Amino acid sequence: MSNIETLLSIMARLRDPQSGCPWDIKQDFDSIAPYTIEEAFEVAEAIAQRDYPELKEELGDLLLQVVFHSQMAAEQGLFAFQDVVQTLNDKMVRRHPHVFGEASADDEQTVKANWEQIKQQERARKGRDHDSALDGVPAGLPALQRAAKLQKKAARVGFDWPDTAPVREQVDHELAELDEALQNGHKDAIEDEFGDVLFTLVNLSRHLKIDPEQALRRASAKFEKRFRIMEKESTNSLKTMDSGALEAAWQAAKKSLR
Repeated sequence: MSNIETLLSIMARLRDPQSGCPWDIKQDFDSIAPYTIEEAFEVAEAIAQRDYPELKEELGDLLLQVVFHSQMAAEQGLFAFQDVVQTLNDKMVRRHPHVFGEASADDEQTVKANWEQIKQQERARKGRDHDSALDGVPAGLPALQRAAKLQKKAARVGFDWPDTAPVREQVDHELAELDEALQNGHKDAIEDEFGDVLFTLVNLSRHLKIDPEQALRRASAKFEKRFRIMEKESTNSLKTMDSGALEAAWQAAKKSLR
């Protein structure tokens, strides 16, 4: 028995109504979906940390999610794990005609253009007409990632700033509108304008060829390191320190990491 077959048999055993695990038996697509998303982020974290033993484990956890969903689908007569693999195999061959067919693609841009064209053809075959240039961006994506994908798709049809400078100016414009909303004190307006600031910063990151999700992860990791140093090096509890002492401790933590 192969490793995959063993994994599938383990999952089937866990879901067995008579002798399986009570927790696993209780789950459905909706309850497992958040775990699937969480495991994908843990894979990303292992990659960011360059922790390859951890990456191996997290990839296994992510594979388990695919097996879990496939087992539930098989129980309902929808599809099986082998169908998932076959569908993926067919898709990869179909979307790479420059590798598996007679098409040619000399650069990455051509590959991307061909990929999008093939995806449109697939949607048409499924009866999903191409209604918008923004089609195909899942609503469940993390907000920063979804904003970036929406902007990339809009840019493909020419709706984009010509270069970085006007995007940077737009950041200042959106910040000014946020300041105005703050002065007026309307919560909904403040949230709208704050969202516009974030959306424009994502646009700026795209023009700077920076992944906004990765940039924010790095900033969060940097903050976490500095804060932990503050906690470790401070003789008093942070809760008891005034703003001046906290600022001094923060600056000391920053220097220690340079």
